Amino acid sequence: MIWGRVGVGAAAGRRLLPDHLFCNQCNLKRTNYDLKSKYYCTSYSSTLPQQAQVVISGAGVVGNSIAYHLTREGWTDVVVLDLNKVGSGTSHNGSGVLGLFKPSSERQIVTYSVNLIKTLQVEGHHLGFKQCGSLNLARTRDRAIALKRRIAYTKPSGLQCEWLDRHEVKRRHPHLYTGDLEGGVWVPGDAVADPYAVCSTLASLANKQGAVYIDGCQVERIVTDEVPHSQVVPRVTHVITSHGTIHCEYFVNASGMWAHLLGEKSSPKVRVPAFPAEHFYLHTSPVGEAVDDLPVVRDYDAHTFILTRNHQFIVGGFERSAKPAFPNGIPLNWRQFLVGDDDHFRPIREAAEHRLPILKRTNYQPLVNAPDNFTPDGKWILGETPEIDNYFVAVGMNGNSLQGAGGAGQAIAEWIMYGSLAKEMLHFDVRRFIDLHNNRRYLKERTQEVVGRHYEILYPGQCEYRLARELRCSPLYSEQEARGAVFGTRMGFERPIYFDTSHKRTDPPAQMPKGTFHKPIFLESVREEYQACREGVGVIDLSSFTKIEVTSVGLDKYKQFDAEETKSGGNQVVEFLQKLCSNDVNLPVAGVVHSGMQNERGGYENDCLLIRRNENSYLMLAPTTQQTRIMDWMRRQITPEACVSVSDVTSMYSVVSVVGPKSREMLSHLCNTDLIFYGHMAKEINIAYASGVLVLSFTHMGEPGYTMIIPAEYTLHIYNQLMKVGHDYGVRNVGMMTMRALRVEKFIPFWAEELDSTTTPYEVGRGYKVKLNKEYFIGKFALMRQNSQGVKKRLVHLTLDDSFDVDTDIWPWGGEPIYRNNRYVGNTTSSAFGFTLNKMVCLGFVRHAEGEYVTPQYILRDANFEIDIAGRRVPAHASLQPPKMPVVRMDGVASYRPRSRGIITQK
Repeated sequence: MIWGRVGVGAAAGRRLLPDHLFCNQCNLKRTNYDLKSKYYCTSYSSTLPQQAQVVISGAGVVGNSIAYHLTREGWTDVVVLDLNKVGSGTSHNGSGVLGLFKPSSERQIVTYSVNLIKTLQVEGHHLGFKQCGSLNLARTRDRAIALKRRIAYTKPSGLQCEWLDRHEVKRRHPHLYTGDLEGGVWVPGDAVADPYAVCSTLASLANKQGAVYIDGCQVERIVTDEVPHSQVVPRVTHVITSHGTIHCEYFVNASGMWAHLLGEKSSPKVRVPAFPAEHFYLHTSPVGEAVDDLPVVRDYDAHTFILTRNHQFIVGGFERSAKPAFPNGIPLNWRQFLVGDDDHFRPIREAAEHRLPILKRTNYQPLVNAPDNFTPDGKWILGETPEIDNYFVAVGMNGNSLQGAGGAGQAIAEWIMYGSLAKEMLHFDVRRFIDLHNNRRYLKERTQEVVGRHYEILYPGQCEYRLARELRCSPLYSEQEARGAVFGTRMGFERPIYFDTSHKRTDPPAQMPKGTFHKPIFLESVREEYQACREGVGVIDLSSFTKIEVTSVGLDKYKQFDAEETKSGGNQVVEFLQKLCSNDVNLPVAGVVHSGMQNERGGYENDCLLIRRNENSYLMLAPTTQQTRIMDWMRRQITPEACVSVSDVTSMYSVVSVVGPKSREMLSHLCNTDLIFYGHMAKEINIAYASGVLVLSFTHMGEPGYTMIIPAEYTLHIYNQLMKVGHDYGVRNVGMMTMRALRVEKFIPFWAEELDSTTTPYEVGRGYKVKLNKEYFIGKFALMRQNSQGVKKRLVHLTLDDSFDVDTDIWPWGGEPIYRNNRYVGNTTSSAFGFTLNKMVCLGFVRHAEGEYVTPQYILRDANFEIDIAGRRVPAHASLQPPKMPVVRMDGVASYRPRSRGIITQK
């Protein structure tokens, strides 16, 4: 039994107030000046149980939160293992700031954390919780726009926040220097708490509710029921530790900095792409009780934050160039290797003293180095791993483990108990990564940049990472770079965003210009690419798309049976895909179908294109970011007796789309095959000197054209031939920004923007692709119910009216609130300038203001829609159908004559 008493006390590296109790749990003194504090105690078991329902590795604040939520719901057979003791890792070193002024997906998690900590304190647990509010400062106009955009989409959620000018900021915090500010945002709901007190209290409560804690216990291996060469996902069976073996149904890796290493202690290994960075805090000597009521200050443009606790100022930040911690691995005595780097922290300290001049007159304690885990994209890593069934991960708290601990713990507990989540967690899903993200050299380099991005202005679509680039490249990468491509990345894959028309082959690689919230500088380049797709021919490289082969295996065992039995065995692939897909995928060979894969609630697990290659084989194209996620989803549907195999062949093929009314005539110069297709189908043909090219009569932009699936080694040859022949047809390279403009204008929803696990086909206007008359498929009953009852939200096409000036006004970029008759009804999901409509176009979901079903009449009759763009409401016209636009068909250009070779259209 260990004991202690928690006040608002100090963590390691702080100067302590007098009158302490000594805590055997962490070997730290704890402040004891609040006599009303509840005692906390956690009982350690000296014996490792032989079995448990759930084993959690890591007794930090996240692991304890998971144990607390599981045991609170009656799952009491929980064992928590830790190499040391409760909170002995990095949990007690954090800032303790609880910030609610975040994008909606994060805000839901943090809101739960705030409410949980607040409730526990009301119940008598002294957690140092103080709802002091926060001031979020803007030095520049662009920062002010970024904050006002966030106010716009945050207010409808009920979070109180308001824009203050510099004088009002000064009144909220009299010690601040505000002379160089544009203003700031006041968020009264933001709070601070003592991270260690919360960590210990959650452990104590979980312990009292039935969880068993084992200290000094090292996890040596997680064992599964893996069967070599099997398509079935293996499942956790037991955990081997330094104290013995414990059998379990579920295992949770909540090991913080050690999570990556722990992921390698299983077969198969589990990807946990997180890497620790040195994270610094500077504490002043006590300056008086009056400062404890001051709000948290975030000076984003200086990458600095300042808070108060225990009569002290605490200064921290997210520096632009961070220092990875323990690059050669975390030693057992890791604390002895932590030293404060005053030179590295100096810019943050000086920025804090500029913003808060009182700091210049205070004494500082030694700089605290409190490393924390950061992920490649700066978002938490949560969920069930794709490699092992019932193996969950909850790591990557990115410099503030307390902030997400409550909500993350609740989410993982719900995931374990019910097998899925009712809310969308796509941004945090562990399945958003592939192997390259787990590479330590990659993580070390990316960590240097990702820390500072927490406080950067991230202009939508214009802020790509600088470090750890050029890892996955199309065979066309070098040629595209020479032709002026400005690249971005998805899943580590370099993809052209647009092509700089002013770039010459001898110039250095083209770079993204400075970001903006207004009309982007490169809009004219996008316009030219758009016009090529609409009037001529454009070539777009979609090689980053996920490509999966679905085939039958083990058919040799059917040879002893008659032909009918063999056919039955071979039909397992069709039956498997019919079960997964809501559309009818039982196509003739060479048929092509676009289908969703739904979950039991009818939401999308995938949006894909399926090509039937032969009786027992399909090739699937899916979104780039689905490479891990959909492989996991499909493998989990394979039963042990099924003769079905799914294989990721993404790197074997390139995908190139030739788009526009002149694409057939241009492509016909490179092949002898009839390029007239009847319906959606595929042909395997020769292009130039390349063989085995699969050509589809389908494009993802709603324009006439073809999509070619090319063996990777032929890609550059075919591209060079296309550009050579296409010179006479005005061919242009086309980037992802143009693809976005084409699909948004035509009302085409895309994965992770409009389509996710909470969105159904009927809600996005794709009910016609759901075949309810076929046999059972996953989600059928939910979709049948929705088809008969109606939908509670509906994707809507919105065009801004003429009061919006595309040249001078702030653009909508996605996430903006939608108002109907002055009432909030939803948010935009994506936007683009529609070059044919000559208007700004947004897509967004609309709900009924009264919570009723959304009917076409609700959208189209007596409805005045507005979109709130950074605080200004702009009228918009709503539609449930794609707009009427001129259509130029490929068969309408048979008499087209190539224009003069003297006109160069693309350098």
